[in-house]
Amino acid sequence: MADMKAAVIITAGGLGKRFVGEGAELLPKQFIPLSTKPLIVYSIQSFERSKFISEIVLVVPDKWVEYTQAEIVDKFNIKKVSKVIAGGAERQESVRNGLNSLSTKPEIVAVHDGVRPFVTLDIIDEVITEAVNSGGAIAAIPVTDTIKQSSPEHIIENTVPRNKIWFAQTPQAFKYEILKEAFEKASEDGYLGTDEAELVERLGREVKLVLGSKNNIKITTPEDIKLAELILASGIDNH
Repeated sequence: MADMKAAVIITAGGLGKRFVGEGAELLPKQFIPLSTKPLIVYSIQSFERSKFISEIVLVVPDKWVEYTQAEIVDKFNIKKVSKVIAGGAERQESVRNGLNSLSTKPEIVAVHDGVRPFVTLDIIDEVITEAVNSGGAIAAIPVTDTIKQSSPEHIIENTVPRNKIWFAQTPQAFKYEILKEAFEKASEDGYLGTDEAELVERLGREVKLVLGSKNNIKITTPEDIKLAELILASGIDNH
């Protein structure tokens, strides 16, 4: 493990937007300010601190590549970012672009949502360590609410055993060869998955669950920003 090197692809290719002040430019959500810095900087800095991470590839909207290099990578002195590249129409295409852009072939490749600012160093390192041991691992949290399966008419069909249900998060990490094979097969089959673990599952390979955190939220709405501000105010430690 001491000499093991991993790369991370941080995906921020979406163009979900909100206004930042009256008359201000529309910013993709990954660039909106959260306290003292843009949202995406939090997760980048967490991976920058990991002893396992040797390379970071940022995947952003095409028109925001230069902005990201200047206002994120250079301004915040991020050393491990090797490339800022344009994303695709779908997350899967964005991750594939990132995978094909890696400078070297690392043992492990992690993928993380750039709009999950509160991933901790412990979660990052635990997911990567489990990927080394098992081939693939993702951060996730167990469901605590009761889950109902519904008919198209919104009638309960059955109650799903919640001890078998987990909410998937990121990072998701895999041995390079496994992730590469998973993406190649998905491309051959014309299959579009919702996350990397799903593509690896299609190979018949096991993917381990590593306990994530309720604070490891994904920012998708303005209400999520308010929640993120509360989490920051509570003194979360990303270390």
